[in-house]
Amino acid sequence: MDRNLISSEEPRVKRSFDQMVFVNRSLTLENIKCYGFDMDYTMAMYKSPDYESLGFELIRDRMVSIGYPHEILRYTYDPSFPTRKDINKYYPNKFIQRDDTDRFYILNTLFNLSETYLYTCLVDFFTRCTRYINAATGYQHGDLFMSYRSMFQDVRKAMDFIHDTGTLKGQTIKNLDKYVIKDPNLPILLDRIKLGAKVFLATNSDYSYTEVIMKYLLENNPTPGSQKRSWRSYFDLIVVDTKKPLFFAEGTVLRQVDTDTGKLRIGTYTGDLQKGTVYSGGSSDIVSDLLEVKGKDILYVGDHIFGDILKSKKRQGWKTFLVVPELTKEVQLWEKKKSMFEELKRLDIFLAELYKHLDSDSQECPEICAVQSRMKVLTYRMDMSYGQMGSLLRSGARQTLFASQLMRYADLYSSTCLNLLHYPFNYLFMAPPVLMPHEAVSQPSNDFASAEVTVTNNMVKMSMN
Repeated sequence: MDRNLISSEEPRVKRSFDQMVFVNRSLTLENIKCYGFDMDYTMAMYKSPDYESLGFELIRDRMVSIGYPHEILRYTYDPSFPTRKDINKYYPNKFIQRDDTDRFYILNTLFNLSETYLYTCLVDFFTRCTRYINAATGYQHGDLFMSYRSMFQDVRKAMDFIHDTGTLKGQTIKNLDKYVIKDPNLPILLDRIKLGAKVFLATNSDYSYTEVIMKYLLENNPTPGSQKRSWRSYFDLIVVDTKKPLFFAEGTVLRQVDTDTGKLRIGTYTGDLQKGTVYSGGSSDIVSDLLEVKGKDILYVGDHIFGDILKSKKRQGWKTFLVVPELTKEVQLWEKKKSMFEELKRLDIFLAELYKHLDSDSQECPEICAVQSRMKVLTYRMDMSYGQMGSLLRSGARQTLFASQLMRYADLYSSTCLNLLHYPFNYLFMAPPVLMPHEAVSQPSNDFASAEVTVTNNMVKMSMN
């Protein structure tokens, strides 16, 4: 064997689960000419549960200031309770339209966790409080009626208040070390990307906050022997106040930001891209024009399934990378509990075998109650192992709404954008082949199915004894 051939082989890289980027649709990084990044929960990762606890306390205090009982001040944030979750589990027999925002609110971002838990605290308080009588849609105290809807609206307004007034951002800036993760790999990632592609930042945050956060992340981590440089030098284009998801549609007026004062310059900017300039507003079309790249050549990295991923994919055809910070915990628990999922799969096969040879002339009705009961027990045990509201991605054998949107709109996903460092920038991400139901039927898997049924049958008998 040729020794030169052996010595020239690339060493194999073994990535742990928390370093992996997962693939829904095949994508070649070599074809990506431009990388775009969101800031909050994408490049700027906030420390959990400290950051959610801060948000919870600020919303809670705001609720008291507008008239809610002082007793709710005794509640503190419980990080094990809230999670981004599908609501189908709790409304199994109703058709729910995804755009029915009047009756339902979808948790799309980790910012929602604080308000979610506060709402449950309010329900807990009014349920336990002897001054209030439980009613069908809320709580009654004399002439005062507290509806679930009005409480939710008050919590939402309180959340908007702490964001719009800068209260949450102000507290974050005062203690960056406590609330923001500073990873020295972020400037390394951006520099490596810039060797072969353009890089832009598109965030909904205003310039003043973006300046503080990005300076903290990029200017305080100089590599040994290198000179200190401005955080803006890591990007070819910086756009703040993007107002996503509007940014991916008609957008807003593009204006220049005075980086000395943070104020916006008057008028609409219509010129070419100026190096070092920060812009406010605009649209995804303007970004493509300024950077001279087409939609298919852009990989956009963000954490918001609706505002970042769905809209950029559907309206612009950008390649998408979804950051899911909870994924590390999900994978760890999946490794520990996947035996229950395997049992669920065996039960599914067992049920299918019971009905497999029946046709419209068959009168028998297979006895499946014991199997269904076992499946419910397994599903519940799996959900509870992830926390009080279950997994972000799965409820038993079913995917959550979040998981289905992730698979449909995110080409790639990972727990952090920094995991791109574990792959060369000409890497071919290959999606696993997926068989359609009619294709799966023709697979020569009868022996496997029979073996699975035998195991399942024994297991069901044991569970009934």
